[in-house]
Formats: sequence, structure tokens, C-alpha cells
Amino acid sequence: MAAIRRKLGEDYQVVNTSRGATFCAPAKRKRQRFVEKNGRCNVQHGNLGGETSRYISDLFTTLVDLKWRWNLLIFILTYTVAWLVMASMWWLIAYVRGDLSRGGHDESYTPCVANVYNFPSAFLFFIETEATIGYGTRYITEKCPEGIILFLFQSLLGSIVDAFLIGCMFIKMSQPKKRAETLMFSQDAVVSQRDGRLCLMFRVGNLRNSHMVSAQIRCKLIKSRQTPEGEFLPLDQCELDVGFGTGADQLFLVSPLTICHEINSKSPFFDLSQRSLVNEQFEIVVILEGIVETTGMTCQARTSYTEDEVLWGHRFLPVMSLEEGFFRVDYSQFHNTFEVPTPPYSVKEQEEKSSLTSPNPLPAAPVPSSPPVGNGGRGCRRARLLSADNVEPAESQAARLPSKLQRMSSTREEQLWRGMKTAVPLPGGKASSTGDLPLSIQRIRSGSIPAARHGGRPEERVQLLSLDGDAEEAELERHRAPAAINTITAATAGARPEDNLPPKLRRMNADR
Repeated sequence: MAAIRRKLGEDYQVVNTSRGATFCAPAKRKRQRFVEKNGRCNVQHGNLGGETSRYISDLFTTLVDLKWRWNLLIFILTYTVAWLVMASMWWLIAYVRGDLSRGGHDESYTPCVANVYNFPSAFLFFIETEATIGYGTRYITEKCPEGIILFLFQSLLGSIVDAFLIGCMFIKMSQPKKRAETLMFSQDAVVSQRDGRLCLMFRVGNLRNSHMVSAQIRCKLIKSRQTPEGEFLPLDQCELDVGFGTGADQLFLVSPLTICHEINSKSPFFDLSQRSLVNEQFEIVVILEGIVETTGMTCQARTSYTEDEVLWGHRFLPVMSLEEGFFRVDYSQFHNTFEVPTPPYSVKEQEEKSSLTSPNPLPAAPVPSSPPVGNGGRGCRRARLLSADNVEPAESQAARLPSKLQRMSSTREEQLWRGMKTAVPLPGGKASSTGDLPLSIQRIRSGSIPAARHGGRPEERVQLLSLDGDAEEAELERHRAPAAINTITAATAGARPEDNLPPKLRRMNADR
């Protein structure tokens, strides 16, 4: 642990987050809290009117909820009053029967309770009977039916009082409120970046070796706000996401953990910055619930953080170290933080700034992919035939040939184009598009045939129609085509235009 502190001390300054710590924030007047740091809710109920009778109807819970001093006072008073009343009843029976006037009781007289001469002796008889510690020389005789009835009533009433008061004391002593005293929360919360995102974090820890079973943590933001309708909500509660979707709110609380709330567009702190934090007024209530492993009772620990207890640009100091065979937790560094570089802007400002500075990306050109097998390849073939942007213009192809060859090629292409235009249309009107022609004729049309002129301007792009059928349909349409188109197809299929030239010109073309 000392090595970690030495390493961090070289780059960062450790900040003690006690109330005497120096933090560059203006001093604020201590304001009223909704939940105290120890978890007590600072709320009092008043002007109940006639509703106070509800407390008497649930007397057991009322006694359990009372403070210890009132519980002890009620416990003592109940037993004292019950003992005095019952002792007075035994003394009254002895007085009515005349047992007190006979003194020591002669041998011929049988009293109701033997050896009861006054009130102290009647009180001792009641205590001996109630506590079952032995009668000694005091006992009930068979000549006193009223004493027997009082004895039965005393036994029933004593059992009820014992069960009620002892049960209340046992439940109050076994309450897991004191278990919450060994669950620690960091004195301050911090705001810094984690995994490239701005986060609000605080730390929780368990001082005992016994675990909290099914520990779960929740956070509530308490802040005043006004609705669009004009209604003012003084203590509006909003849920803070601490990992509900990912299960991060379910804790394995063996060592101190840092609870993280990511500040994003769905967070109430979306527009919170370091500058606006000074003027904000809010309170974050943290609730940790779990089952005590030793007793099986549900325990709840609470704390809260106000706006002046949130440190911007800080991170918690590590408290875990590896010793010989075990991990050691140094709780002396539990509340300490150190400063880290953190943007002072809110997440909203950062997103707006990034959207303004980053230029709009240009649409990427589609990358041709291999055609799929089967009928799915028709779409790719249709896309390749319809796109005429990648076809090299006829002028650039003709410029590669000598002038004599260019004149011969242009004459041949004009004849070919004239034959295609004068062809007999096929049934269904398919002959009006070049999509019904074989692929070789379409390439000649798009690549080497000079573009038609409309109004004196050459047409720079040729729109081609795709093949509607597969290879068998194309072959069938080729047999249906007119003789002129079939002749052109037979003359040009599988050969280039330069192959029909004289040998001398072909050699000149090859040398060039």
C-alpha cells in the first residue's frame, strides 16, 4: 500500500476529504438536508388530529419504534404497577377474610394464604408466585376459593405481560439497525471520467467479516423543479441508474466497492458542468439493502450527498493491497481522493462541441461484392449493367487507335448501330431495350458505339436496362431476335473489332 501511495504521490496530490480539507469552491451556508449522513430521515409528522389513535391500535410496533429510554421506562413501570396491583389484591383478600387480625394464626385457624400478616408479606407472596422461585412458608390453602381464582388470573395476566414486553425488548435488541453502523459510505462523491465517459461515483464498504446476502444499492436524486404546467415540486424524487440493466446494482460486498453512475443523455446530470455545480441545489440519497447473514433479517443503510459534497475532477485513492496470502484493506484511505484531469464541461456541451467540430462524412462509394449463388446473383448483375459511370467513354477508347483504324471502327459501329435501330421489335416490347441483347452487344453499345446526338449535344451517359432472366432466358431471347441482330452478334461475339482488320494493320496496332 505504501508503494501505491508513493507512486500516486509522484503524479497526484492526495486530498483529504474531511470537512477541514481545502477545496476551491466557495463557502456555502449549511442548508437543510432531507436525509442526514447517518441515514436518519429529517422529517417530522405534525397536526395528526384524530389519527393518533392509529398508533394505539398497533401498540406492538409503536413500542418497538420508540427510543430505548422510553422502552425501558415503560418496561419498568409496567412490571412495577402490575406487581403492586396484584400484591394489593392478595392483601385485600387477607384483610376481608380477617387473616391480618389473627396475627400468627393459631393452630385451629386455616387462613387463605399461610404466613401473610401485612402488605409486605402479601407482596413477597406475589413475587414468589410470579417468578416461580419457591414459596417457602407462604402458600395457598384449600379453604380459600377466591385465592385460587386470583391465582389463575395472576398466571394468565403475568404470561401476557411477559410475552408482550419481553417480545418487544427482544425484537428491538435484534433489529439490524446497528448492523448498518458497520456499513460505510464515503464522505464525498466524485465526478471524473471512467472508460471515456463522465461518471458520478461514491464508495461503499463493509467493516464486518460476515457478508450481506443479496446486497442491492439504489440512488435517488432529490431536487426541486417546476413542471411545464406551473406546478412546483419541492422534493421531487428521480431515480439514478447505477447499473439496473447490467446487474451492477447487485453487490458482492466483501471489499470496498466504487458505485458508478454514468452521466449520459438519460441522466439528470446531463447538463451538469463544473461551473454549474456551484449554483446547483440537490441531494443524492443512497440506499443499501441486504440480508444479514447471521440473523437472516433485512438491513438497510442510508446516506446522502449534497451538491457541496460532490468533488469535480477527483478519484478515490486505492485501499486494496496484496499481502502474503491475503488481501488487505486500508480503511484509513477510504475517504481520501486525488485530483485527475477532467473536462470542466457537461456531457451535453461536449456532445454539441464534437458535433460542431467534426465535419459531415462523405458517403462512401459502394464496394462491389461477389455475386451470390443462384437467383440472388441477378441483382448484382443488374446493378453492374445499370451503372454506366464506370464504363470508359467511346472517345477515350477510340483515341488509343491510329487515325486510320479510328475511321474504320467508327464506320463499322455506325453500321452496327443502324442495324440495331432498324430491327424488328420482339413480342412484348422487349426489343426496345438493350437488356434483351446478349452481354457482348451491350458492351459494344456502351463502350465503342458513339453516343447519339440530341440537339447537337453528345449524350455522355448511356442508360442500360438489366437482364430480366437467367442464362437460359437470354439464350432463348437471342434465338428470337431478328436476323440482323443475330448476324451482328455472331460477327462480334467472342472477338474484338481489331481482329477483323488486315494483318498489317493488326501488327501496327500491336506495335503501338
